[in-house]
Amino acid sequence: MTTVGEIGRVVVVPAHLHAGNMDLTGDLGRLYGTAGFTIEYPRTVIEAVKSDKITVRGEDRENAERYVRAFTERFNVEGGITVNVKETIPKHLGMGSQTALALSIGHALAEIYNLSVDREEMAIALGRSDIVALGFNSFQTGGFIVDGGYKMKDKGRRVPPCLFRYPIPEDWLFVVCIPHKPIPEILKIKENEEEILNTLKPMPEQMSDRLSRIMLMQVMPAIMEHDIKTFGKYITAFNSRLGGFWSGFQEGNTYCDPVVEAGINILLDKGAYGACQTCWGPTFYGIVDNGAIARKLVEKLDDLLEKEGGGDVFYTPGNNEGATIRKW
Repeated sequence: MTTVGEIGRVVVVPAHLHAGNMDLTGDLGRLYGTAGFTIEYPRTVIEAVKSDKITVRGEDRENAERYVRAFTERFNVEGGITVNVKETIPKHLGMGSQTALALSIGHALAEIYNLSVDREEMAIALGRSDIVALGFNSFQTGGFIVDGGYKMKDKGRRVPPCLFRYPIPEDWLFVVCIPHKPIPEILKIKENEEEILNTLKPMPEQMSDRLSRIMLMQVMPAIMEHDIKTFGKYITAFNSRLGGFWSGFQEGNTYCDPVVEAGINILLDKGAYGACQTCWGPTFYGIVDNGAIARKLVEKLDDLLEKEGGGDVFYTPGNNEGATIRKW
């Protein structure tokens, strides 16, 4: 590594989990409006130090180098950087891997080169957070987040505004399951995601109205009152109703694959207050407030995965801090 006398940076960025979108109708001039959670694990961790050239090592190097070059070109950085990607969030599985990687690299470069860069401008320059701001706000503050979607006439120009952010109660835990069998089909969808979103038929107005009302009148008040029972009931209703809208991409089903539906049923039957698929899936999760129940659910889901092609399952607390950046 060639350095030029600068202290490096370590950036740690938490993952997030989608609960869904409130408005895909567009008749009010905005689209999406996304709700979700920041979680402690998995996470992206990079080490970065000033250099006389661009060098990227570790995980997901191709994307990491792309973000370095996009930042240096957009913000006229004269010099290089050595980035070691120590940990990454699993890619394209609904947990914000690319936003976390892009923003971690952008913030490291800005600090190392002492640049005053607006964070929203940085995200847009790196091609992130123009439709959904969950990853951006998970980086910023963590917690349970609801954004206001984007103005249709301004698509790609601004990060959607954060409407609501509330700390996830310390005793709430997320049981997260990633079945491997559906991943190839999900990756096919991800390859065509831009075309799918650009040609998506509008959501019926009544559905957007109902989803928005559930979020405003049940989900948001329930987390403020630490009422996990009500919160879980209505976040599940929110997510499953939305799943009906996407059923055309899920073989007519609420969830992306039968193993996800089976897993969500296990979660709800065996102690979770709520359960959701995140984004396209196949990652799904349940919400509990007891470590013993979380461990029991991990065991139950492990048993399911053994019969259904394998996968990963774990539990994790929420994250209410967002990214951390320190010198080294």
